[in-house]
Parts: sequence; C-alpha cells; structure tokens
Amino acid sequence: MGKNLTQQKRGKGSPTYKRPSFSFKGENKIGREGSVVITELLGCRAHTAPLARVKYEDNVTSLIIAPEGVRTGQALTIGGKEIKLGNILELKNIPEGTSIFNIENKPRDGGKFVRASGMSARVVARTKLKVTVQLPSKKYKHFNPNCRACIGVVAGGGRPEKPLYKAGKKYHKMRVKNRYWPIVSGTSMNAVDHPFGGTKSSHKGRPTIAPRNAPPGRKVGMLRPRNTGRKRGKKR
Repeated sequence: MGKNLTQQKRGKGSPTYKRPSFSFKGENKIGREGSVVITELLGCRAHTAPLARVKYEDNVTSLIIAPEGVRTGQALTIGGKEIKLGNILELKNIPEGTSIFNIENKPRDGGKFVRASGMSARVVARTKLKVTVQLPSKKYKHFNPNCRACIGVVAGGGRPEKPLYKAGKKYHKMRVKNRYWPIVSGTSMNAVDHPFGGTKSSHKGRPTIAPRNAPPGRKVGMLRPRNTGRKRGKKR
C-alpha cells in the first residue's frame, strides 16, 4: 500500500515546499571581461554571503559574490593579469599560494565552487594542462587553466561561530531558504506515515527491501534485490 511520504509531497511542487525565489535578488555569476565598479552591497536570503552589484562601462549591471574588504565605488577588473583583491582572473594567471573563491568548474560557467561566506581556496600548483586547487575541505581538485576565480576571501565570515541555542532558531534559519528540517528517519515514524514505521517492539521498522512490483509509494530502501532469503545449496 502506498504511503503519503514527505519526499513525495515536496516533489509535487506545492507552495508549502517551493523555494521562495520571487524574493531573491537575482542570479549571481562571473560576467564578461571588462572594468566594473561596485555600486551596491546587498544581502540575499538565498545566499550566506553578501552580494555586490557591479556596473560595466556601458551601464550594464550584474551581481557577483562580494569579496571581504571591498567597498561601494571600488573599481574591479574581470579578466587581465593584475593580482588585486576582488579582481577576477583565469587560474593560469594566478600565482601559487593565492587565496581565491567562486571558482568556475568549466570555463565561462559563472562560478560553482567556494561560494559560502568566509570560505576561500588556495592555488597549489600550475601546469599548462591543469591547475591544482586546495578546497576548504582540504581536498585537492584539478581545474582547467582557463577557468576563472576571484581573488580574496568571501565576505561574511564568522557566520557559523554564533551558536543557535535552541531548536526554534534553527527552524527559522532553515525556513528562510525553505529547507527540509527537522529530518526524521522513516523507522521512527508511525506505520501510516512511512513504510518503515510501526511496530511496538524495541526494534522499530520494517525490512528495507521493496518488492519488484511495488507501487510508487512503496519503492523505498533496497529496490528489486536479485536474491532474497537465506542462500542454500551450491551455486551451479
């Protein structure tokens, strides 16, 4: 029998679980090359870091992630080879040991890595074929030398240092971005709420193997196992 699961209700796309994108400031990514001027620093509920609105020489504006230490009216350069706080350069032009953020995964995709507040990565090595970068997780990743990144550290550092103290603070923090919280395991639910819920014994839950012909609401856990039960006899 199918169950009315939370993940199914979220996938339906009802207003309860939709992301409040109508109140977002807009898409932020690295734009085209040229000289820009920071016209405004603003906050957005979709991002942990502040955003900077920049204006090109032809009065076209766009949003980028604000580096730490910039101010309104400051001039920045997208492209080129000048190593300066806030400038955006290709990785092949950034020397080893430089702190960077908002790194592109593919050339001209606008930036995908190291975008949270207070984060920064570090260029470790450069060759003609790849650039090695140490991410905030201490892992090393190779990038195309033509990928771009911003010099410096993401603004808004120190955000996780303040404790939440109580569950209500956590609730409102997650509610701002409409994230699913609290997360409850299926075995802790009642039988009417999840296929794994139910039973009054100390070991709650049901087997996690779903039948091959299970309905959509029942297809959770291990799906369509090749063998079930105890193995008996010799395999021919």
